[in-house]
Amino acid sequence: MLCLSPRAPCLPGPHAKAPPSAGAGDNAHRLTLRAAPRRWRLARHRGCSAAAPVPVPAPRTTAERWGSLREMRRVWWVCGAGYWVQGFRCFPWLALNFHLTRGLGLSPVALQLVQNAGSLPLVAKPLFGVLSDAVYIGREHRLPYISIGALLQLTAWGTLAIMPVTGDTFPTHMICILIGNLGASVTEVVSDAVVTEFSRTQRTGVLQSYAFIGLAAGALLGNLSGGYVLLRTQEPKIMFTAFSVLLGLQLALSIGTKETLPSSHGNSRSLLVKSSLWANLRKQFSNLMTAVREERIFYPLAWIMTSFAVVPVLSGTMFCFQTQHLKLDSSIIGLSKVMGQVMVVSLTVLYNRYLKRIPLRRLVCGVQIMYAFAVLSELILVKQVNLMLGIPNEVYVLCFSALAEAIAQFKVLPFSILLSSLCPPGCEGSLFAFFTSGLVFSAILSGVFGVGLSALIGLSSGGYSSLPLGILLQSLAALLPLAWLSFVPENWTADGKIVKQR
Repeated sequence: MLCLSPRAPCLPGPHAKAPPSAGAGDNAHRLTLRAAPRRWRLARHRGCSAAAPVPVPAPRTTAERWGSLREMRRVWWVCGAGYWVQGFRCFPWLALNFHLTRGLGLSPVALQLVQNAGSLPLVAKPLFGVLSDAVYIGREHRLPYISIGALLQLTAWGTLAIMPVTGDTFPTHMICILIGNLGASVTEVVSDAVVTEFSRTQRTGVLQSYAFIGLAAGALLGNLSGGYVLLRTQEPKIMFTAFSVLLGLQLALSIGTKETLPSSHGNSRSLLVKSSLWANLRKQFSNLMTAVREERIFYPLAWIMTSFAVVPVLSGTMFCFQTQHLKLDSSIIGLSKVMGQVMVVSLTVLYNRYLKRIPLRRLVCGVQIMYAFAVLSELILVKQVNLMLGIPNEVYVLCFSALAEAIAQFKVLPFSILLSSLCPPGCEGSLFAFFTSGLVFSAILSGVFGVGLSALIGLSSGGYSSLPLGILLQSLAALLPLAWLSFVPENWTADGKIVKQR
């Protein structure tokens, strides 16, 4: 009789004869023989109905293992470069804001609508996550999607670099913004999935912290150089061209790298290729829904998303107030964003060293209260209290203008580490895509509420007398998420991965 499993011994047939034995050993052997026909029939039934066993891969040599490690390091560098480039996107976006307000003459409300409408492709991240988890391009399912995302962004920003500045080109501008954000969303989804796969082999939170630092470092350099270049040249198209060149380098790097991940030598792909494309997608979507329905995942996701959605954002109005009413240079705006990214890096290092030992609910409560006070601090600039204290507008904007934005960006880090520790294998791309798309959708809702609040209290480019009221309402709204703070795990820490079920 043939073995049904390459690792299990052969089961005896139903009529196998017992070897001679005596005493208690003979009784035990007879009991074994009576059970043998039942086991043999079960094994034969399974052998007929089940698929052929997956062959065990041959053990790899030392040279192959070292080569695999080198390739994994290259993949990680591609992923890190992707985070840096995504952080550097503030470089062309700073130019685009000036381009839309000064070149095309958009009002503050229209600028904020463009910013929020342009973020709509980011809401489709779960689809890209499911695709990258379930659909292989060749023998790879991560790096090809990074290449596709870089190509889409290159197409969008390259088109903006050569497009004439006239009022009738606004629809084309909007299409380019949508395509650019579509490419950025694909790249971000896959980068998050790669980080999650690599994080299974590292200490908790280390790779997420490095990714945050890479993102903040790109944003720091982008804002620093963006303000300087825009002040020197007054030509946004130069910045569009420079960013297009950077995207071309990212595209070449991702194409020239072989995908090797910690899961590459498992059998996850062998399980996927046996089914049709539609079956793979349906199975991956079902796995995503199962993961999201888990209480330990659903409740933290609900809290972090609603904590952004309920706060109306007045970013476009504040940008116009600083540039048109206070007459601040673009270099000051860029440097203020630099200070914000320095704060993000500092908070990330502080979290990785000390704050990750604090239980998540207590940490998030403190961060949310700090965010509310940071929003309220904008009143000092709007009411010109800083001038009464002898602090020029430029210095105040440089040091404190990006404080609330930095705290909001840092607030995402503990939740990303929590999801990494809870994410089921095989759902890395789809779960984190769902997470980030939820954040984007919350930001869009926040921007829409900000536009509605601006219209309600009468904010316009001609007058900012009601801006203090808007900031006060925004600060009060930032305290609302404390009412459902019980959604956040009480005893979980990034050090111990202790999750107390709600």
